[in-house]
Amino acid sequence: MKKAKKNRDRAALNSPLIRRPIQKCFWLFLLPTFAAFCIGFLYPFCKGFFLSFCDFKTTKNWTWVGIKNYIAAFQDKSFGHAFWYTALFAVVSLVLINVIAFAIAYALTRGIKGSNLFRTVFFMPNLIGGIVLGYIWSMIFNGILIKYSTSVVLESKYGFWGLIILMCWQQIGYMMIIYVAGIQNIPGELIEAAKIDGANSWQLLRYVTLPMLMPTITICTFLTLTNGFKLFDQNFALTGGNPAKMSQLLALNIYDTMYGTTGWQGVGQAKAVIFFILVAVIALIQNKLTTSKEVQD
Repeated sequence: MKKAKKNRDRAALNSPLIRRPIQKCFWLFLLPTFAAFCIGFLYPFCKGFFLSFCDFKTTKNWTWVGIKNYIAAFQDKSFGHAFWYTALFAVVSLVLINVIAFAIAYALTRGIKGSNLFRTVFFMPNLIGGIVLGYIWSMIFNGILIKYSTSVVLESKYGFWGLIILMCWQQIGYMMIIYVAGIQNIPGELIEAAKIDGANSWQLLRYVTLPMLMPTITICTFLTLTNGFKLFDQNFALTGGNPAKMSQLLALNIYDTMYGTTGWQGVGQAKAVIFFILVAVIALIQNKLTTSKEVQD
């Protein structure tokens, strides 16, 4: 009876009498989301892109200067250093986070006791804000490094690895949950067939699990890479860009240019546009490379 009722309800929803009014008025459902997108993203982005070609102190008080701001941005040595510092940070964090998250997810899906508790514990750091994490880890690192008469703000290498540890601690649990969902979605029949054919654990991992996980790997690497490039609050709280802007990531460098350097608001806006294009291009390339390795149905 329940199955028959469910089938009737499904047929009723697919009825032309119901679908046609919805199809005609779909824009009414789309309008609130589209309006929010235009107000919250499209208009500010277009305004910012225009201001990147201007010298301004407020958004209504501007003077057109052409590509002068972009030339100044590319000539700024701190911006170039921040780019390579961010690129190295993004690559190292991408590898460490995804390898460790996958290893933990793989272990937790082997049927060990307390796996649900471990998932919760590993995920909890992701619930803490970046600023709070930055200050907490700053105290931890400085408490250790003070014994060696240094700190995370005195040497950029300590700031770099401090950011790596902080990022891993915060993001591994989140990526682990995604990997767990991906592993559990692998058909059991496929694994059983591989075992019958004589595949050992390593062969199962290499030839079955990893290929079937490529859509999940695409998502996780995309999130990790973009998060690494646009990291701001943890960088701001942990090192503040010290010493002498040597530990600035791109987002913090743009913020410092915009609000910390008088008369460089236009240059800061130009850097933001360059930053947007850079992250978009890298994300698209990464997505293309990983999706090309996905198993096709």
